[in-house]
Amino acid sequence: MKHAIASASSLCSPSCRRALAAGAALFASLFLSLSLRAQFKPADPPSPPVTARGGRDQPDFTTFSVKVNLVRLLASVRDANGAVQTSLNREDFHVLADGIPQDVALFERTTEVPLSISVLIDTSGSTRIDLPYEVGAVTKFLRALVKDGNPQDTFALYSFNWQVRLESAFNRNVHRAEQALRGLRGEGGTSLYDAIYLASDELSTREGRHVMVIVTDGGDTTSYKKFGDAQRAAQQADTVLYPVVVIPIPNDAGRNLGGEHALATLSASTGGRTFYPAGYDQLDQTFGDILHELRTQYLIGFYPKGLVQQPRQFHKVQLLAKGNGMKIAVRSGYYEP
Repeated sequence: MKHAIASASSLCSPSCRRALAAGAALFASLFLSLSLRAQFKPADPPSPPVTARGGRDQPDFTTFSVKVNLVRLLASVRDANGAVQTSLNREDFHVLADGIPQDVALFERTTEVPLSISVLIDTSGSTRIDLPYEVGAVTKFLRALVKDGNPQDTFALYSFNWQVRLESAFNRNVHRAEQALRGLRGEGGTSLYDAIYLASDELSTREGRHVMVIVTDGGDTTSYKKFGDAQRAAQQADTVLYPVVVIPIPNDAGRNLGGEHALATLSASTGGRTFYPAGYDQLDQTFGDILHELRTQYLIGFYPKGLVQQPRQFHKVQLLAKGNGMKIAVRSGYYEP
């Protein structure tokens, strides 16, 4: 380039040579500027415009993702006389989580959301005499369950003594359940907490409402899991517990009062009820009462707000209803995922 410019200048006048020199300087300046631009990118390059599917530019903005889980409450409401109340409306309920008012986002009266019911039968040695009566009552309960209600309702059957056995996985086949029930024998210890823990784990993966009916004569004797493990598992699985405590001996000296108290605490903390049929003839009525309660539950849901949220943290829940003397059975709280 320099050689070309020098050759041309020898043929020009002084004014021509000055014009050529100025052009060469301008060309060199442009070349240096382009070279620098190629070597050094700006520290904060401008973002390319966001283009919509149709080709038009859209404003650049930041999207924030907030994880909020719907908390479901299954509630049974009775008046001061013990009569089931099924006519309350959304505005009749108030929800508190850790004392903070929450907005009701979901409300169903006498909900028909499908049921998944785990029936746990105590087959320890102490139930040997009562077992045939319990089996008969459970069979009638299962027949009534699949006869009426939601056609998607299902049940699973467990037996437990010193070990826990899944006798029948979730289905609607009562005949298959009857065959399993007829083969039960009473022997060994009582792993009640293990049974609740394992059944809760299975229920946690199911859609719809989760219910556990436990037929037993008292407390735990051989579980690896503790009371707290069973309670936490049931609450995390959003399971309502209905223990049916079969009392063969009316005298307190022959009863496991500690075990009965533990069952009552478990059921109350999950929104259920504990039943104490006074005799074999009341077993059928007890299972009928459980089924009636399941058919008259309220389903109430809320998205937690104003709470400190941490993984696996427990939040206390209160559900209040308008009216004098209303008694509500609902779980005592929920765990963060």
